[in-house]
This record gives sequence, structure tokens and C-alpha cells, in this order.
Amino acid sequence: MNTPTPVELVRIYAEMAETGLVDRLLELARDEDLGPGGCDLSSELFVDEDATRRCAVVARQVGVVAGLAAMDDLLRVFGFAESVKAQIESPDGSRVEPGTRVAVLEGKARDVLTVERTLLNLVGRLSGVATLTRRYLEAMGPDTRAGLYDTRKTTPGLRVLEKYAVRCGGGCSHRLGLHDAVLVKDNHLAGLGLENLGAAIVAAGERVRALPEPVAFFEVEVDSLEQFERVLAAGSGVVDIVLLDNFTPAELMVAVGLRDRAGSGLQLEASGGITLETIREVAHTGVDRISVGALTHSAASLDFGLDAL
Repeated sequence: MNTPTPVELVRIYAEMAETGLVDRLLELARDEDLGPGGCDLSSELFVDEDATRRCAVVARQVGVVAGLAAMDDLLRVFGFAESVKAQIESPDGSRVEPGTRVAVLEGKARDVLTVERTLLNLVGRLSGVATLTRRYLEAMGPDTRAGLYDTRKTTPGLRVLEKYAVRCGGGCSHRLGLHDAVLVKDNHLAGLGLENLGAAIVAAGERVRALPEPVAFFEVEVDSLEQFERVLAAGSGVVDIVLLDNFTPAELMVAVGLRDRAGSGLQLEASGGITLETIREVAHTGVDRISVGALTHSAASLDFGLDAL
């Protein structure tokens, strides 16, 4: 397990935030809570305008923290960058126990209360993803070379942050979207006979290499050993990764053996229905990558609270 350091996670978050998608998400979160008038009626009616408050964000469950890197951006988008100061005490990627204080907010009481729910929702959701990712890595065991990857099975609008959370848990990031890598899937290949598969992949590889901007990788999904053999026969340097979809562990081992005997540099990725109970066996077949949609689509939020100090 190669969990990024806090410094590396700061860099990874900054790269995700540079897309502009984080700000757009936080603006939507602000607007759905504060409405057209931009106000928190409860706080305005019941909290004195000059009151200040110091509160701690506290974990209620065991897990891995993620999302605190977005705290300053969240305060800025809400307009509270000057009125509320945040101090992180357990950085993203940290394992926490119930009662662990992960951050402290201090400043104008109304503003602390206004941002409370959005902050807890965000950190809770992302920490749930990071926690489940860590569980999958621990289930894989330490004696495997396979990396654990996320997928595009993310919450609409939350992708960059959920993929950041996977990194907090120690996992790796697959392509961000449809724009930064090429993944030819079963529906792309629908209607293409087995006898034409190799030539089609070679032609596609030429088009990929001719793109004006390089992509992260060229990957092809196959759902049978027969398809895999055709892709393997296309030769090295055409495809970077082959996704072995819903292969049994025995079939994965056969594919690894075929690749190794051919002396190919192809990376092999196992995907499809992999669970906490089965991932260890999959990881020991010799594949290089394991992608698991459940890291994001099946993660339960971790419980956090905001406690007055």
C-alpha cells in the first residue's frame, strides 16, 4: 500500500482544483443551502451578529479522513475567508478513531453555523470513499504488485473530489473522464467480428498516436480470452492496457501467462464484480491493475460532527 504523504495530497488536490470543477461544485452546494437570497435564516434570527464561536470537526467513526483540503476553498466560496479561520489537525489520509478532532473552525458564529452542514456533508462523503478504498487495499494484502484503481462510476459533479478521496485512501486514479484517455469498451466494439478485432485495434492505435495532444493511455476492454489473444497479437506499442472484464481468477492467470510468454509490455487490468471477499485472489493472479467501481458508488459516508469548544 503506497498512501500519498500529506504533501503529495496537497499537490493532488491542487491539480484537481485547477480544473475549476471544485469551485463549481462548492458554488452549487452554497446555492442549494442559502437559496436565492443567500441567507441562513436560523443563524440570522437566533445568533447575535457580533458573536464568535470556536468549534471542532470531530470524527464519530473509525475511518480515513478526506476532504479537509477543500476547507479553504469552501470558506472562500461562501464568502467567509476573512470571517472564519480553519486549522487542520488530522490531515487528509489520516486514520481516525471516534472522538478524533480533525479540524477547528474559529470566527464569526453565524458564518461557522452557515457553513457547518456543507462542510460535514463533504468531509463525510469523501472520508467514506477514502475509508472503503483503504479497506480494499488491506483486503488485497501487502504481497501483491497490483494497483487499486477507481472508475468513472462516481456521483455526478463530485468526480474530481471522489477521485481525490480514493487517493487519500491509498488507491490510484484511472482516467478522469472521456477526454484524457482512450478506453475502447464493449459497446464500442459491438458488431465488430472477432476476425476484424486486431486490425481495428491497430487502426485505432494509429489514430490515438496522431492526436495533437497526448492522452494518458490507450486501453481496450475484452470479455473473453479469444478477444484478448487478438489484441495481444496486435503487437507491442499499440495498446497500453487491456481491461479483462469479468474474467474469473483462472482466466486472469491464463491471460497473464499469455502476455508474459509473448514478452509483451501490456498492462493487464482486472475489473467487474470484484468485492472485498474476492480481491485478494484477483490480486494474486499477476494482473497489474484492479479497478473497482464500488470505491465510489458503494461508499457510505463517515459520520462527523461539529462540536463547540
